Amino acid sequence: MASPTIEAMLFQFEIEQLYYWEAALLDERRFSEWLSLFTLDAHYWMPLRRTVMANDSEHEFTKPGAMALFDDDKTMLEMRVKKLATGYSWSEDPPSRTRHIITNVRVLSQQGDETTVEANFHLYRTRLEADEDSWIGRRRDVLRRVDGELKIAKRDVFLEQTLLRSRNLSNFF
Repeated sequence: MASPTIEAMLFQFEIEQLYYWEAALLDERRFSEWLSLFTLDAHYWMPLRRTVMANDSEHEFTKPGAMALFDDDKTMLEMRVKKLATGYSWSEDPPSRTRHIITNVRVLSQQGDETTVEANFHLYRTRLEADEDSWIGRRRDVLRRVDGELKIAKRDVFLEQTLLRSRNLSNFF
């Protein structure tokens, strides 16, 4: 592997700072600010994962357009955030306490003004007196520079779990 340039290291740092800021916004329940990290045409998708045999690995995740845990555009994300803000979202009243851990941030490709980035995550949540949930996976994002700032234009979330034991799936990944 060739030594990275100063520009590449600075760009990597900028991406990592975006992800750390995003994690802080989510953990502090500053969802309206979190929405500002997304482009107007953003797409947020989390397919279902199935246990399949090794020779059938191309069917492990559902495909775009098929059943998914999330298949949201920016308007749908805004609606979810507005519902949380009303205080009438039973799945988040009382609110969850979360911690987002982001690691292994890797730039996969760059084409024009878009950069594809993959990162691993661990989302830990506690709720009520004793509910605990833990989701682990990877995110593949397309980042785009808009007015000088990196924004999330597309997010695909791939969970490691095939069976979700949580009572709801009301958090953002």
